[in-house]
Amino acid sequence: MSTELHIELDRIFAARDRDNMGPTIAALLDAYELHPRDPRVLYEVGGAYDTAGEESTALGFYERAMTEGLDGDVRRRCYLQYGSTLRNLGRLDESVTVFAQARREFPDSVALGAFESLSLHAAGRVNTALGSLLVLLADHVHSEELDRYKPAMRGNAEYLTSLDSPAASESAR
Repeated sequence: MSTELHIELDRIFAARDRDNMGPTIAALLDAYELHPRDPRVLYEVGGAYDTAGEESTALGFYERAMTEGLDGDVRRRCYLQYGSTLRNLGRLDESVTVFAQARREFPDSVALGAFESLSLHAAGRVNTALGSLLVLLADHVHSEELDRYKPAMRGNAEYLTSLDSPAASESAR
């Protein structure tokens, strides 16, 4: 992607009005017309449709952005928005799958971990959702008070996650 295009996308994004996404979408569609396979353009168009409440349209742009080679931090953000949009559309298993892939690629992303927990919760895996949040706390919150309890937090996280396993469901019957 050219530097000029990158600057233009940043300018369009900075000027957006979340309550009136029409002008932002129009500006991004102009860029899309000129650069229909550019991964960043595809991502930004998807994000604009998502913000406008047109989640189904956004999904296709997110998917194409990933296919066209979106990388780096923008790829991480795309995963988050794509997985969240799937969750919002009730496509919970797909959302959980997207977040699992994202976490493999970006294991240190706290934001991905937090939103993955939301999808796990929505998918009915409430114990795993809470367990994953405990692991995020243990891994990313550093305080003297909390440090002492991190082994217990991780142990509780493991236990909670085990409650959502198929074996646990079978033994509960």
